Amino acid sequence: MHFLSPILESYIEANSQEEPQILQELTRETHLKVLRPRMLTGHFQGRVLSLLSKIISPKNILEIGTYTGYSALCLAEGIQKDGELHTIDINEELYEIQHRYFEKSGWGHQIFQHIGDAKKIIPELDLTFDLVFIDAEKADYPDYFELVLQKTRPGSIILSDNVLWSGKVVEPIEKKDKVTPILLSYNKKLKEDPRVETVLLPVRDGLTLTRVL
Repeated sequence: MHFLSPILESYIEANSQEEPQILQELTRETHLKVLRPRMLTGHFQGRVLSLLSKIISPKNILEIGTYTGYSALCLAEGIQKDGELHTIDINEELYEIQHRYFEKSGWGHQIFQHIGDAKKIIPELDLTFDLVFIDAEKADYPDYFELVLQKTRPGSIILSDNVLWSGKVVEPIEKKDKVTPILLSYNKKLKEDPRVETVLLPVRDGLTLTRVL
């Protein structure tokens, strides 16, 4: 489902900050070499992530779901000079392209790549995170959320991507669809959870902004 017309999407991009050259290069390489390039964060949402990170000025960032590294580079634009960005992905085949662009960006010394199950890796991270971006296995969003809450502080921001799930959250649910009911429950939980305050933004495929209380 397209929430905005292609003409309006083009207008929005044209009137937002330009996409950095390194991200243009990463986009091209991802489309040439990697399956499902539509998973890339993309120009507009990438600039949203970048600006949010700059506003927050986080010391430590956690990203769950690296893909080829686009969103990590956007988030790194606002990180403090002595901060760390830890990014987790299950697919070890993407490690090389991630690492190459991280090193090229100048933030390579601050970005730490983790390969494996985020549910096992997160508890092992001995850090408090000011900014978290959840963009991995949708069925595991509730588990990720509970785990990262233990690694945040009051005022920390948790971002959850793809929470509109191509519009499926407002459509009849197919019998074989196991993910949409989980996202519906997750969205409801974030709204009602007394530990946080939440607003769901209609950015791309839905981006929830949650502040820890």
